[in-house]
Amino acid sequence: MAELNTECGCAAGAVSMPSAASEASTDQVRETVRQKYAGAAKSAARGEFRQARAIEPGPGDGNSGFQCCSPADRTGVFGSALYDEAHRQQLPDTAVQASLGCGVPTAVADLHEGETVLDLGSGAGADVLISARRVGPTGRAIGLDMTDEMLELARANAAAVGVENVEFVKGYLEDIPIEGGTVDVVISNCVINLSADKPQVIREAARVLRRGGRFAVSDVIADPDMDEATRADMAAWTGCIAGALTETEFRDVLASAGFREIEITETHRVHEHAGSAIIRARKL
Repeated sequence: MAELNTECGCAAGAVSMPSAASEASTDQVRETVRQKYAGAAKSAARGEFRQARAIEPGPGDGNSGFQCCSPADRTGVFGSALYDEAHRQQLPDTAVQASLGCGVPTAVADLHEGETVLDLGSGAGADVLISARRVGPTGRAIGLDMTDEMLELARANAAAVGVENVEFVKGYLEDIPIEGGTVDVVISNCVINLSADKPQVIREAARVLRRGGRFAVSDVIADPDMDEATRADMAAWTGCIAGALTETEFRDVLASAGFREIEITETHRVHEHAGSAIIRARKL
C-alpha cells in the first residue's frame, strides 16, 4: 500500500515538498512509516493510547523528533475525536483510540448490503469493522496494511467484537495484492497523503474497483498557494513523510486514472494552509 499502514491523518506539505518523496526513495518512505506505525500499534495494544497517537516524541520530550498527530489530537481534528458515539459503540477501544485519521470515510461511502469494501491503510481496523457491519454477512470488508503489528492488532480487534466478514491483508498501496475488478468501494482515512507515489495509489484503486465502483476517502488537501516556508512549517508540525496534493492535483490524478463524478469537499481545517476533505469519485 501507499506505505502507510495506519491512519495517520498528518498534514504534510504540497506535492512538491522537497523533504518528502523528491528526496527519499519509496523504500525509504515505507520503512520510516513502518517503524512509526509499528510503534503506534504496540502502544495501542498495551492500552497506551496517548503514546500511540503521538507517534514521534516532540522537542519537549528530550528528543529531536517531531510530533505527528498529538497537536491535532488536542484540537480534535484528527483521530478518535472524529468518531461519534454510535461508531464508538461498535468498536473496541484499541480500534477507535488508536485511529489517527482525519475523517470518517464510512460516513459518506454509502455502503450497501453485499458489497466488497477495501480500506487502504487500515491500521487498527476501525473503518474496516464499521464497513463490515454495513455490508452485512453477505458482504466483505478488506483492510490493507503493510505493518505486521497493525495487522495483528486489527485482527485482534475484529475477533474481540465477533466480526467475521473481514480480512486483513499485508501489502502496499502502490501494489495492492488483490485481483482487479473485484471491489465495489475503496475507502481510506488520511493515508494517501503519506504515499511517495500518489498517482500509482490512485491507479491501483481504479484497477481493483469494478466498473462503476466508488472511491470515497478522507485525506489532507494542501492549499494551492502554499509557499516553501509553509511547507517546511507543516513538515515540522506533523512530522509526516510525503506531501499532500492540492485539490487540482487530486482531481487531475483521479481523472487520469479513469475516475469521473469527482467531488472534493473540505470538512475542516487541519492547518492554516491545509484542510481535511472527503474525496469521492466513480470508476468509468
